[in-house]
Amino acid sequence: MKFKLFIITLIMSLAAGFVSAATLKSNAITKRIPAGTKFTIKLLDPISTKTNKEGDYFSAVLIHDEKTPTNVILPAGSMIRGSISKVVKSKRFSRGGVIYLDFDHIVTPNGRQLPLDMIISGKVNFNFDGGLYLNKGYGEALQDNWSKTVDITVNATDYGMDLGEDVLYGAARVLTVPICALGGAIGGGAYWIGDSVADMFRKGKDVEFNQDETLTVILTQPIDVPIN
Repeated sequence: MKFKLFIITLIMSLAAGFVSAATLKSNAITKRIPAGTKFTIKLLDPISTKTNKEGDYFSAVLIHDEKTPTNVILPAGSMIRGSISKVVKSKRFSRGGVIYLDFDHIVTPNGRQLPLDMIISGKVNFNFDGGLYLNKGYGEALQDNWSKTVDITVNATDYGMDLGEDVLYGAARVLTVPICALGGAIGGGAYWIGDSVADMFRKGKDVEFNQDETLTVILTQPIDVPIN
């Protein structure tokens, strides 16, 4: 009989504890950091399509306090954890590497781990599925080569204008401009052909972030941070 009474008392005590904890949790004060908020973080680990593989972990820290006029919600130095969900290596024909980062959580001052959804702002491009890359492939390389070819021709033409400006009161431009433009077109065309062939055998750019590199990230989902 005493044993049964002890069991009933224990169960009631545990139930009261759960109710008390639930009440405390419901009364917790939180501050919301809205989606679109920008953070500045510093990487504690390097990240690269050259060396990393799927499943690797990385860490970063918050550089500046995230605060309201009356509260520091997340102090500088708050730890951010993440992992690499996929890596596509760079390949020939100028196909660049692609890396997929998963920012998992941030550790609050009271030790709680809050889930994070963030993307890196600037420096890299985004695939439709969230992959980070610098260049896509051979078609993009051809476009870059053509832009440089045009620049070479324009610069050569401008040089012809300047060259003939002080000769015969500028009349010499009749000769200097077309000659320099033709030379620029020939030189630019040779560059386009040569570099386009080289791009067939050249690997694309790798995505690389250095250790201690500072990055700007943007929240894509809000987070509610307990402050008491």
